[in-house]
Amino acid sequence: MKRPLVLIVSPGLAVDNNGNWQTARRWAQMLRGVARTRILSHWPVPGESADAVAMLALHARRSADSINAWASSHPGQGLAVVLTGTDLYQDIIDDATAQHSLALAQQLVVLQDKGPQALPPQHRGKTRVMFQSTTTRKTLPKNPKFLKALMVGHLREVKSPQTLFQVARLLALRSDIYIDHIGIALDPHLGVQARLAEADNPKYRWLGGIAHESTRWHIQRADVLVHCSRMEGGAHVVMEAVCSGTPVLASKVDGNVGMLGEDYAGYFAWGDAKGLAELLTRCRDDALFLASLRAQCEARAPLFQPAKEQAELIDLIKILTRKTNPKKLILQP
Repeated sequence: MKRPLVLIVSPGLAVDNNGNWQTARRWAQMLRGVARTRILSHWPVPGESADAVAMLALHARRSADSINAWASSHPGQGLAVVLTGTDLYQDIIDDATAQHSLALAQQLVVLQDKGPQALPPQHRGKTRVMFQSTTTRKTLPKNPKFLKALMVGHLREVKSPQTLFQVARLLALRSDIYIDHIGIALDPHLGVQARLAEADNPKYRWLGGIAHESTRWHIQRADVLVHCSRMEGGAHVVMEAVCSGTPVLASKVDGNVGMLGEDYAGYFAWGDAKGLAELLTRCRDDALFLASLRAQCEARAPLFQPAKEQAELIDLIKILTRKTNPKKLILQP
């Protein structure tokens, strides 16, 4: 029996190497045994995908045209909208197209525990939390002579790299705290600021954009991952750190709290460079504190296991295809 075709619409594709692309690629792999998949930046594509039975649309605003087109051709059938970042904490508040995407969907997906609270009450009943997943990696040896902190995220306003630049200056006199920073300067002005921060503190290095596998290696080698974002839907890099045994220092915004838990001890107020610098200093000077962060992250790691995400994804597809045509569509085991 021919497996059903599921479309994954992602505003980010391989060339972007961002969170949306990582999600789309991973989901296509997870569905390989039960469905055919196509990853597209938009839909429809003339002459292709006519037999699709379900659409997973990443981002309510940026995929709105594809969402509308699917809803027009498949009214009330087979559509899940995945709220991946700024759409959850910004666009659905003030953007009519994003709000319309919520109304059209049969299922809404958020990527961390705090996500449902950001949705209008009338849509929460069709919302499910699906934690993303990653492979577990071995923690690589650390250099006991210094603390290596790592930030991963393209240089753009929502990721708040300016906080890290300020931290680099605050810690310029610490000879035992090093900071690496991975990410493309999507905002050229922030790239200039990164170079200035390097000049002010040679222990801060902006490495630019590097391949995902190399980024994972850097995460494994780091003592802590720093995550400064102003808003997050559920950051890949946070779960990648957790599943590599690398504790996280994160801005206390809902997207991070939904990943790491309400009682996590490694939060700083968003934009608070002094608070982050103090946490980094404490991680270097207090081995017990760093160990406690590691233990808290280890306790969250089971949430991000691939088998768990795959089971929830397949269940979502079964619900969407059952509503499309329960007699005809059978997902193969």
